[in-house]
Amino acid sequence: MSKRLAFLEKMTAAPHADPFAWYGLALEYRSLGRLEDCLKTFETLRLREPGYVPMYLMAAQVLSQLGRSAEARDWAQQGVEQARLKGDHHTLGELQSLLAGL
Repeated sequence: MSKRLAFLEKMTAAPHADPFAWYGLALEYRSLGRLEDCLKTFETLRLREPGYVPMYLMAAQVLSQLGRSAEARDWAQQGVEQARLKGDHHTLGELQSLLAGL
């Protein structure tokens, strides 16, 4: 196990772990090719912090990569809603582009 992965797993074991630690863990799993672990981590983050906008784009990309277009579309659409609520125009544009390609 990499030091980075061990560190992120330790960080997310804390009861009030920062959403960025969960996001980082999901991205680390993605970089290691552990895509199902990546998606499970994004699911956990979505339950804990549904307003954490960047996760929606990344989760939708992973699902698209796996050929799970309907799920990717659901994540992207939820992300669009959250990005609008947060006023995150940059991520909103990326999500809309992703949706157009699904």
